[in-house]
Amino acid sequence: MSLSAARPLITVYDEKNTSAGTTVCLPAVFRAPVRPDIVSRIHNDVAKNKRQPYAVNVDVGHQTSAESWGTGRAMARIPRVKGGGTQRSGQGAYGNMCRGGRMFAPTKTWRRWHRKVNTNQKRYAICSAIAATGVPALVMAKGHQIQGIPEVPLVVADKVQSFSKTKEAVVFLRKNKAWADVAKVYATRRMRAGKGKLRNRRHVQKLGPLVIYDQDQGLTKAFRNIPGVDTIQVDNLNLLKLAPGGHVGRFCIWTEAAFKKLDGLYGTWRKASTAKPGWNLPQPKMANTDLSVLLKSEAIRKVMRAPVKKIVHAVPRTNPLKNIRQMLQLNPYAAVSKKNAELVSAKASGKPAPANPMAKRAAKVKSKK
Repeated sequence: MSLSAARPLITVYDEKNTSAGTTVCLPAVFRAPVRPDIVSRIHNDVAKNKRQPYAVNVDVGHQTSAESWGTGRAMARIPRVKGGGTQRSGQGAYGNMCRGGRMFAPTKTWRRWHRKVNTNQKRYAICSAIAATGVPALVMAKGHQIQGIPEVPLVVADKVQSFSKTKEAVVFLRKNKAWADVAKVYATRRMRAGKGKLRNRRHVQKLGPLVIYDQDQGLTKAFRNIPGVDTIQVDNLNLLKLAPGGHVGRFCIWTEAAFKKLDGLYGTWRKASTAKPGWNLPQPKMANTDLSVLLKSEAIRKVMRAPVKKIVHAVPRTNPLKNIRQMLQLNPYAAVSKKNAELVSAKASGKPAPANPMAKRAAKVKSKK
């Protein structure tokens, strides 16, 4: 559950960053469980659905007449170009290891480019992404510069939807202290590493705020020329915009009308969604995630058994045939048998009887006393 749930009323700010005098209730979707694992997986699948098929020409590498020379010439059996009178004749062809040959496993257009994604999972991921936009810690962890804004989530008056000039949009972002995030976009613009810079993708940059609106009365034209700023209509919220890269916590600026529509779009647990038939918000796995409070609560401790404080040490099992002490516990007469066996073996060999180590130890202890 997001931290913003502690503030059920959200202040609406006008274009000059002053309170518009109205407040809106925090939509229930902001209390949905934040599941980065689901968001990451669904984003990974959904992002594949805009890919265009690519493949090499089927004839590449095979547009020459070549045939293997066979065995017996101490030369590789790769097909070789026919003819004579030119450098090319006799050279290897067709193989992926040959100059002018085809690639290994030529790419085909019938690869499985797109992925079907369960609708419920897509909605779950979008709910999680929306809930994460209301947690300042997650927004800042994603790298957004929101130190100056008055509140998260940031809700502004519907007058912003009527902006039609970029100058108005820039003034609005500066007044609402959101320009620092756009300035970061300018600072991170750099040349792409790799072949993409040869394919009309020369530059890369970070993303700035996402402006979510209800009615487009010129707003998209006003914001479209500001680097890093995206706009999206609240009925068409997209996971690729809400959690770019599959990472939750994008900085979102909501218009008041768009903010009020969220309860109808995603439901409130008590009431199902009116826009999505049969859909309601996902239930969190835990209502309270504070484990220390849970473990100390009387309701839980009352039904738990008392802790076992008695320590029972495991007794190691030893082999009495190898361990004399274990043998003496089982058979006290074993000491006499062992001593007799030693005396018999000493008498047979003519050697003096071995000293009793226990007798020597007892003598030492007696002398100390």
